Amino acid sequence: MEQLTPVRPEQERKDRTTRSAALWATLVALPVTVLVAILGFVALRPDAPADEPSPSPTTPRAQSSAPVEMAAPPLAERATLVCRALLAKLPATVRDLTQRPVTAGAEQNAAYGDPALTVACGATLPSYHPEEKLWVVNAVCWHAKEGKENTDPTVLTTVDREVPVQVTVPSAYEAPLQWIPSLSEALVSSVPTAKDVPFGCTG
Repeated sequence: MEQLTPVRPEQERKDRTTRSAALWATLVALPVTVLVAILGFVALRPDAPADEPSPSPTTPRAQSSAPVEMAAPPLAERATLVCRALLAKLPATVRDLTQRPVTAGAEQNAAYGDPALTVACGATLPSYHPEEKLWVVNAVCWHAKEGKENTDPTVLTTVDREVPVQVTVPSAYEAPLQWIPSLSEALVSSVPTAKDVPFGCTG
């Protein structure tokens, strides 16, 4: 007759411990295997297309490179010299607008962006009421004439310079005076202050 060997309590505890450890090892290994599989799938997946960069003050916006049509009225000898000095010092960009060629008067005219923001040296001083508001931006005094319609540009003209300079800001560009600081350094260094400065520029 076959004899059965009784299992000791200590042996039963060891067996239970071994089975429990094996069970825990299986439970831990399963999620790890799934995670590794997911990571491998993501790594092999084709890259998603990169987002388009958004425009910023340091990133030039897309624009036409065609010459901008501008008039070039004749200037006196002194005004010609001053305007040439100004054009030589104008920046290559105004905020995110890149300079464009002009159809006439490259020694007195400049243009930026599309629609074009234009700079005309040797402009005619605007007529305005003595109590009308003038704007001093970076040591340059401007008269601002806003368009009557929402689509009309704002025309800014210096009133404290020996040779007036006119900047036309299209309605597509908000806050017209914020486009002026980029030009101020060139204006101050190349266009002398007028002998008679309007009170609104100093008061």
